[in-house]
Parts: sequence; C-alpha cells; structure tokens
Amino acid sequence: MKIHFIGIGGIGLSALAKFLANDGHTISGSDIKQSEITNDLATNFSAKITIPHHQDAVEGVDQVIYSAAVRKNNPEYQRAKELGIELLSRKDSLVSILGDKKVYAVGGAHGKSTTSAILASILPQTNALIGAISKEFGSNVRNYPNDTVIFEADESDESFLNSNPYLAIVTNVEPEHMEYYEYDEVRFYNAYRNFLSLAKIRVINAEDEFLSSLDQESIKLYPSRDIQNIRYILVDGEPYTRFAFMDYGDFDLFGLGEHIALDAALAIISALKLGEDIEAIRNNLLHYKGIKKRFDIVENREKIVVIDDYGHHPTEIRATMQSLHEYAILRDFKRLKVIWQPHKYSRTMDNLQGFINCFEGADELVILPIWSAGELEVDIDLKGAFSKYNLTMADSVTKEDGIVKVLKDGHVIQEFSEGLVTAFGAGDITYQIRGEV
Repeated sequence: MKIHFIGIGGIGLSALAKFLANDGHTISGSDIKQSEITNDLATNFSAKITIPHHQDAVEGVDQVIYSAAVRKNNPEYQRAKELGIELLSRKDSLVSILGDKKVYAVGGAHGKSTTSAILASILPQTNALIGAISKEFGSNVRNYPNDTVIFEADESDESFLNSNPYLAIVTNVEPEHMEYYEYDEVRFYNAYRNFLSLAKIRVINAEDEFLSSLDQESIKLYPSRDIQNIRYILVDGEPYTRFAFMDYGDFDLFGLGEHIALDAALAIISALKLGEDIEAIRNNLLHYKGIKKRFDIVENREKIVVIDDYGHHPTEIRATMQSLHEYAILRDFKRLKVIWQPHKYSRTMDNLQGFINCFEGADELVILPIWSAGELEVDIDLKGAFSKYNLTMADSVTKEDGIVKVLKDGHVIQEFSEGLVTAFGAGDITYQIRGEV
C-alpha cells in the first residue's frame, strides 16, 4: 500500500511509518517543519516528505494515518476525505498494524520508554516500536523477520487499548493527559484496568498505589524487597547503576537512579516469565546504552557536562534530579544548573505546584517559554511562581564549543562553561541544547 502520515515528524507516528516501510509499504508524510526525524525518513526509508502540510501530498495514496495533534481542518485531512481515502488516527491504525503480532506492551505514567528499550536489549531478536530513540540501535524502530513486537503503549488517548498485548507491563499509574479523559479519574483508571485485562501475562509494579489494588492475576514486582544494594559507578566516565535483584545476583545498567533499577527489574522479570536464561539477560542488559533525550549526555568534558532530558512531568523531573545529584558527586561537580522548557499549558497549570517543588537542589534555574504543542496560549506567571529559585527567564539557549549560552531578546545574557548543566522538556529544547537550532 501507499500510506501517507500527517504529522510524520512525531516520535510515535514516525515509528509506525518506519515499521510499515520495513513491511514493504510505500510511505510518505508531512509535518509543519523539517527535523532530524523527517530527514531520516527521507534518506533511509525513501519517504516523500512534504513541509509544511499541503493538500496535494495525499494524491494517489491508499491510506492516511494522522497524529492526535492533527485537526480536522488540516488541508491534507480534508483532501483525503474529499477523495474517499481511508483515514485512520494513529490510535485506530494500531488495530491492523499490531492485530496479528505477539506484542509485549509497556505502559505506565513514567519510565515506559526506558523499560521498552531495556526489554529490547534483553530480547535482541524482537521487533521494537518505542516512543524514543534507543541509542543501542539508533532508532525508535527495530525490525526482525518475526511477529514478536516490543511496543511502548500510550495511555494519553487510550491507544494502548488497541495494542493487542500478549504481555503487558505497567511501570506505575498517575493521572496525566486528563484533558483527554475529561478530568474523569474513574475513566482514566478503568483504561489501565482494561489494558491489563487484554494481556495473557501481566507484570506490574506492586508498590504503586493503584496497581496494588487490582485483583487481576499478575506477576508482581516489589521494588523495596526485590531490588537491593543499589550503587552508582562510573564506567569510562559514563554513569551506571549496579543493583542486586531477588536472588539472581548483581546487574549493571547504563544510567543512574532507583527508577532505572525499577525499569530494568520489570524488564528482567518479564523476560524470565517468557523463558529467557538469566545469564543471557544479565549479559544482554549491558548492551543497553540509554535512550536519546533521557539523561542523555550531549557534552562530556572535564569541567562541564551537559545533559538533555525529556522529563516534562514533575515526577519524572524529580527522579532525574536525584540522579543528577548522584552524578554530580561521582564527577565532583559543585553546581547544578537547570534549564526548563515547560511542555503544554494544560500540563503546566495542572501540575504547577509539583513543578515548583521538583527543581529543589538546583543552584540556578532558567525557564524558557512554554512549548504549546498546539494548545492555545494561556497566561501563567512563571516568574512569580518560581521566585524562590535563583531564576532567569529567557527566550532560548544554544551550545557552542562546549559552552551553553542563554539568550533573551536576541542577546546572550548568561553563559555556562562549567558544572553540571541539564535541560528538561519535550519540545525543541532537545535541539537547542545540542546547538542544532
């Protein structure tokens, strides 16, 4: 088939496009701007990319798949409808894409990308569809000639209910994306219940308040009991977590933090249930090299380390902040500088107090304009809300020759040339901190 993707530059939709291209389909797509993802699709998957959206892009295609961010007034959506081309949301397309696969689906509020990528390292002969770039195989997609798929299952629009899980892992559950659920917590929690009920094998973090209340038969991980003796070490200057798991001995994993050990433990216990050998699991775990934009070290020098982190919810940021303090100790850095690009007005308002508290321990905090992700602008007094910090309000940042530069009104107002510098956010901050925009 000829399949066109509206919003192909998104990490989730691009994964489906690559996966279907490797299955023999001809893919094309559009987005509002060119990016590393669209360039990769054009170069390595022969995709015709249209920037920006244009109605002619859908001419001659058999099917159109569109991202959740696409509105019905999109010119390609409207033209496809006029032409009678099959239109599927990303959520609905999963039914046919995954319907005949053996899916190991990983869901949860936090850690699902990391857990998916770790599981992909442990099970190297599997297909993978992940909402982040695994640095082990340099993509959000991995293809093998079999029907087994590791899939990062998204709860934001209930699309995980269409993922056909054989194995379902849930890392934790916390109300998020509540605008989709119309702020109905019963509906939100029922979505997770339904997701787990679809699977033949269920693996859960049994110390999560909601997950612990379920009466579904599950393999239960108790982190405080099953994960012991967590230590942080440097291997060739890179951060690693070493931990003992149950009675299986020690495991080493790239990254820092108790949350990393939890994600790995969920993947390990799942692989054991699938019949994998414990020594193979231990060795394959060493292949995991992290995922892009999660504690992603983009500059590593003696006097300065710069980290890009996708954290865009207070719980995620708090966990990474703990890891940053551990890493600062390992590297003997005295100052921790944080740059934050808030993601979405709704998320910032819904979790404002959590955001105010989660940056505790930062010696300096730089806040950039909110990345709207298509939402209408709302006036939020971030300068006043975060006044307890050593605060700088800025327009953007960049990195040149190992120095992070903070800009306001087109002028550099601050430079970071030493210490531990971390950028948080799910918008274009990842390109800014790499000096790519």
